[in-house]
Amino acid sequence: MTDRSHQIKEELKALRQLIDYHNRKYYIDAEPEVSDVEYDQLMKKLLALEEKYPHLVDPNSPSQRVGGEPIAGFHSVEHKIPMKSLGNTYSPEELRDFDQRVKKKANDVEYVVELKIDGVSISLRYVDGKLIQGITRGDGQHGDDVTHSVKTIRSIPLTLSKAMTLEVRGEVFFPISQFKLFNEEKSRAGEKTYVNPRNTTAGTLKLLDPREVAKRPLDVFLYNIAAHDDPSFPPTHFKRLTVLKDLGFKVNQHIRLLKDIEEVIEYVLSWETKRESLDYDTDGMVIKVNSIVQQETLGYTSKEPRWAISYKFPATQMTTRINDIILSVGRLGNVTPIAVLEPIFLAGTTVTRASLHNFDEIARKDVRIGDTAFVEKGGEIIPQVVSIVESRRETGSTPYPVPSHCPECNSLLVKDEEVALKCVNPSCHAQVKRQIEYFASKNAMDIEGLGESIVEQFIKKGFLKDYGDIYYLDKEKIADLEGFGEKSALNLIQSIERSKKAPLHRLISGLGIKHIGSKAARILAETFHSIQNIQSKELDELVEVPEIGPIMAESVTQFFKEPVNLDVLSKLEKAGVGFEENPSDSPSVGKDNFFTGKRFVLTGNLSHFSRKEAEEKILRLGGTCSSSVSSKTDYVIAGGKAGSKLQKAKDLNITVLTEEDFQRKLEETP
Repeated sequence: MTDRSHQIKEELKALRQLIDYHNRKYYIDAEPEVSDVEYDQLMKKLLALEEKYPHLVDPNSPSQRVGGEPIAGFHSVEHKIPMKSLGNTYSPEELRDFDQRVKKKANDVEYVVELKIDGVSISLRYVDGKLIQGITRGDGQHGDDVTHSVKTIRSIPLTLSKAMTLEVRGEVFFPISQFKLFNEEKSRAGEKTYVNPRNTTAGTLKLLDPREVAKRPLDVFLYNIAAHDDPSFPPTHFKRLTVLKDLGFKVNQHIRLLKDIEEVIEYVLSWETKRESLDYDTDGMVIKVNSIVQQETLGYTSKEPRWAISYKFPATQMTTRINDIILSVGRLGNVTPIAVLEPIFLAGTTVTRASLHNFDEIARKDVRIGDTAFVEKGGEIIPQVVSIVESRRETGSTPYPVPSHCPECNSLLVKDEEVALKCVNPSCHAQVKRQIEYFASKNAMDIEGLGESIVEQFIKKGFLKDYGDIYYLDKEKIADLEGFGEKSALNLIQSIERSKKAPLHRLISGLGIKHIGSKAARILAETFHSIQNIQSKELDELVEVPEIGPIMAESVTQFFKEPVNLDVLSKLEKAGVGFEENPSDSPSVGKDNFFTGKRFVLTGNLSHFSRKEAEEKILRLGGTCSSSVSSKTDYVIAGGKAGSKLQKAKDLNITVLTEEDFQRKLEETP
């Protein structure tokens, strides 16, 4: 080999190692050390050298992740060590039963508890530290060789930090935030969208063209070492997971080593709701005996290990029959179709209804009465119909017709500037009822005791025709109603009286101006300080307010032009409802703190605060909140399932705070 050839070979080796290092820092450690531009420059340099010296191209080079030519098909591969399934448990009692079975053959048992990722199982083989094969689980004895696909997954190392023979097991998944972006792109292109991340992951790994696989940002967590040739490996599962991380593999951060089954149960149950903050689907937890010697002693049944078991969370997606489709009219007149379901127990609650969003969505999914549908529910999210099982459609079913008249007042429906059908009759009973309910809600004037059923009762009795009438309710008449009495009537009247002193932003929110939520209401209150000032502003003056765009400004000016709204405002003012901002409602002033004058963007799911609560805390401490990331953003607070905003923050080198960082800053602020 000439000196020049040796020099090029060493240069390529160093370049590949450097790119592998930055891949790990970005995709596994989440601690990037170079910008995207710098990374791209390194990759371009590598590609240029490999193009110039094709005889020096390495199949495990980072350049090969972009995918080569399509393959002809898959071939089945036998697993040297079978990929067995796990037994399932559904209650703490069943976990205790598992513990008792383990203790018949093992003493002083510790358990490792891991999230059960809802993805596609994969086995990866390395020889001399280089990835040679990726195999799907298949039937546990044989799987498909998908090496061409797994090489495109950037969190899977092509070469290890140590030259050794190794077989590891893991779960490939499609991050939820990326899956949503992927579907949005498909929808914009007029192409078919996908039902869920797991099925899409399985289909992606089976694509014959690795270039297409590379376009989909799959990820992976590794959870087990199935075979190795290193006698120095530690004798416990938990420590072997640390070895996996040291070798360059991505291991889930929520794995815990626990001393007994009661600690296991406590940890498992804590994730039943907390899992909604994750950017990947998980349908349960996996509990494993920590000691490798004890694992070997316990052994296997014909189907599953005796030393491991899974705990399954309540289902978040199930199939059920759509018995009917009913229409609901909102406070702004939007008509929303709702599926009436054959009851199912989903995510811990009985579900009887699910949102169908709008009539364009019904047509796109071709939802019909009598269909069998996949229904999904996660955390506090309203259940929704995900897709239809067309193979189970009843004979003679017909598409659901788009209504022409309001189901409540029979007025003609019109399509708004978005996609919703809308009743434009301001006296529509359903609209009036929901406007009053919203005005009295916790997000607005917070009138305790004026809930949905009471509002309905008062409307039927003629006590309420709009939310302005709330302040003219007669205590004696209320006390005479069924279900009321002197004390409960007095409590309601006192609650109504207290609401007159509500902060201005709550009143603005309660007015129900289209596109003006609680955040925009606060901005308007802090900018103009009174209802009269807002009412007097022209469109161009409102647009100049940060965070108030043209659509929101148009909604505000239009609201104050409607005679029916002016009549209600007149009632409120005469009743003594506060139309001006109280100085004590303004953001905290005085000594500057971490939040003073800083602009924040919240993204992802927070587990300890609602989005509204977090924003209120920031605003009270003198900060501001924005809905979009820009060069003017000071900090991004990222919860679970954070997506494009988090990525943009990284691209702009904006400081990202975790929810724990945010809590710490709150605690440090006097």
